[in-house]
Amino acid sequence: MDQRLAQRLQLFRDSDHVRPQAVAFVTDELEALTAVGYTVTEDTAGMLTSHLVNALTRLLDGEPIEQFLTDEQVAAELAERPEAVERARATAARAERELGARLPESEVNFLAMHLAVLAQRSSPSTPSAS
Repeated sequence: MDQRLAQRLQLFRDSDHVRPQAVAFVTDELEALTAVGYTVTEDTAGMLTSHLVNALTRLLDGEPIEQFLTDEQVAAELAERPEAVERARATAARAERELGARLPESEVNFLAMHLAVLAQRSSPSTPSAS
């Protein structure tokens, strides 16, 4: 993880607006992505980081997460990236198990899109889906 992404996470840790356990969960997920070969930097994972920290915080605070319809283009992209969908579902399962935060299906799809972009921006060798 590069310094700029670490700074983003620190800003979240220092904030009164997000849950510390959400930041810790996302930090662990980013470290796991790095461990299996993803290039996790501010440029490649900054939006993923912010989105997931904020979504988990909203869920932990009992706030609804707005559902969005997955259009045909997103569905087609996800069909071509089964590893991203699999990893997003695994992340959602861990979030529910560890935090009690159940991500809605539309949020899992959005996470999968972030992961597909991350895989595309990572080094030429495709990261494993584990």
